[in-house]
Amino acid sequence: MRSYVHTVGRLRLRLGHPLPFGASCHPDGGINFSIFSVHATHCTLVLFHPREDQPYIEIPFPQEFRIGHLFAMTVWDLRPEELEYGFRMEGPVAPKEGHLFDGRHILLDPQARVISSRNMWGQDRHKRWLPPRGRMPLKSFDWVDDLPLRFPSDELVIYEMHVRGFTRHQSSGVVHGGTFEGVKEKIPYLKQLGVNCVEFMPIFEFDELENPRTNPLSGAPLHNYWGYNTIGYHAPKAGFASNGNENLQTEELKSLIRELHQAGIRVLLDVVFNHTAEGNLDGPTISFRGIDNKTYYMINDEGRYLDYTGCGNTLNCGHPVVRQFILDCLRYWVTDFHVDGFRFDLASVLGRDSDGRPLENPPLLEEIAHDPVLADCELIAEAWDVGGLYQVGSFPAYQRWKEWNGKYRDCARRFLKGELGTVGEMVQRIMGSPDLYATSGRGPTASINFIACHDGFTLRDLFSYNEKHNWENGEENRDGSEDNYSWNCGIEGETSEPSILDLRQRLQKNAIALLFVSQGIPMIYMGDECGRTQRGNNNPYCHDEPWNWLDWTLPNKNTEFFRFVRNMIAFRKANPLLRQKNFLNVTDLNECDYPDISWHGVEPWSPDWSESSQSLAFLLCGPGAGTIDGKPKNFIYCAFNSFYQPLTFGLPELPEELCWHQFANTGSPYPEDIYEVGAEQLLEKQTEIALMERSCVILLGKYRSE
Repeated sequence: MRSYVHTVGRLRLRLGHPLPFGASCHPDGGINFSIFSVHATHCTLVLFHPREDQPYIEIPFPQEFRIGHLFAMTVWDLRPEELEYGFRMEGPVAPKEGHLFDGRHILLDPQARVISSRNMWGQDRHKRWLPPRGRMPLKSFDWVDDLPLRFPSDELVIYEMHVRGFTRHQSSGVVHGGTFEGVKEKIPYLKQLGVNCVEFMPIFEFDELENPRTNPLSGAPLHNYWGYNTIGYHAPKAGFASNGNENLQTEELKSLIRELHQAGIRVLLDVVFNHTAEGNLDGPTISFRGIDNKTYYMINDEGRYLDYTGCGNTLNCGHPVVRQFILDCLRYWVTDFHVDGFRFDLASVLGRDSDGRPLENPPLLEEIAHDPVLADCELIAEAWDVGGLYQVGSFPAYQRWKEWNGKYRDCARRFLKGELGTVGEMVQRIMGSPDLYATSGRGPTASINFIACHDGFTLRDLFSYNEKHNWENGEENRDGSEDNYSWNCGIEGETSEPSILDLRQRLQKNAIALLFVSQGIPMIYMGDECGRTQRGNNNPYCHDEPWNWLDWTLPNKNTEFFRFVRNMIAFRKANPLLRQKNFLNVTDLNECDYPDISWHGVEPWSPDWSESSQSLAFLLCGPGAGTIDGKPKNFIYCAFNSFYQPLTFGLPELPEELCWHQFANTGSPYPEDIYEVGAEQLLEKQTEIALMERSCVILLGKYRSE
């Protein structure tokens, strides 16, 4: 018979198991609670009935229930479905030494799998908010035969989205707008578009109402809409669930992931391990600060937070316990939620030591790269931080890490608007950035190519505004990037001038064409496929408003552009030449008697990469071209004219029996601007092609009979 060391009221308790951390069911029917703290002297378990303000019992951990730096206790006679819990921690109060213990605070378990507080988006703005509390997951989930999807990285087409913004607009037509369930209803749209991977902006629990400011123009309250201020790293955002009030957000998210997998769509999570929602010393005490501030955060000799994130604090990723916490979290999302990978926000922070110094071989990045559970995951770094560390091309690689290629974004934007001196660099970016990744032994798939993302202008706004217009953010337009490399095409903002609208649409088509003929992994942002605007705001992190959601009338209003994007995705999928695992050979001839990739100008075989050039062209005939009877089957020729006047490009001669067929020409009127894959139109003139100003063309060299 089991011996119980202590009883508190009707509850029986004894020394618990140190692992796993957090709350877990004991095989004998009890609930095990384990929490880490180096510097705490006492810990109390605080239990609540659901949605009650006051706890119904508080149970101090007996000192003999401490194992090393862990408080561990198993409690029997609890009902998990009626349980909410937190902890009080006591210890030294010495701010200059980094200790901020305060037993008045009820602290959230860092390992909580379900968090109960604001269970519906935006609820209780004008009421006192109950502090976040941990709950036990109540139901097992039937994954049937689902597993994380495993197809090669070079096949990825990533669609970055905000879960709420994707379907919250009344035009979405879904039953539960702004939720995981709403995204599930729109899976056919994602399949129609052709993307095979979604990257969710933060879905870990956060407080959307933490923003104290109001919109200075409308007076409306502002939000933490994007969610880059994490409260709980193991818990899905309840406000993103249609049934969050029943604490079933875990099941709803798992159901969405299962349905996405069945549709052949991988799932990446945007994760924020660089800072937390506790902010600076004036911020709230939610969890880590009260549990063991000195361990979890980077702190200077005066007890103040080092801030490499711009958000007030920086997680101490140089500490072994913090590293283990992050690894456990990633493993949990892979094993329990079947996610396929992660994008790490401000990932360069993860490579700093406890004093903030960049490490040459950061242990956390190496451990993530070589972790056996994460072996099949995509690992994508935003390879910079606010402390000035910029590691695009030099992020500690370990052969596993991919990077958001900010240099691709910036160069593409400058080239597309005709900025001088960009052609030479654009050559590197089109090839998958070998100048950045070849020396580290990585290939083109290390580069996540994008021209627009959540952080900055939308694709439409990129060619509609010269300046950011962030006045509604309440920060006097000081926030958001100043380096947008945008162009308003002659008129700032919205216009009805036909010539300006035509030019803007052509530039957007050029951008999509460039993105999808570049080696590497392409990523587009939610709504860019149909001309979504943020009204010139390049940092709309705080706006939960219809203008910041996806308007589902746009795909029908902008059918021409939506069709162009869809066909470009299909073209990329149909042509392995555009999806290479290794860098293409520029000089050696292959079996086609051509290099894998060759560069051209207005004259074939005569590239012009001078400072004054505003055009470039290239020919692909490398691995993946395919053969018929030993002869090359396909060539791809792309020419971009960023000049303000028309240019005529001489076409390289094809092998005998092959002919040039036009797939896309952004200077042609709809529907000749792009064709369906397999329906490319034979060019009447095989020796040259005229491109109007600021346009591009994509040709396919294939047999006339195809």
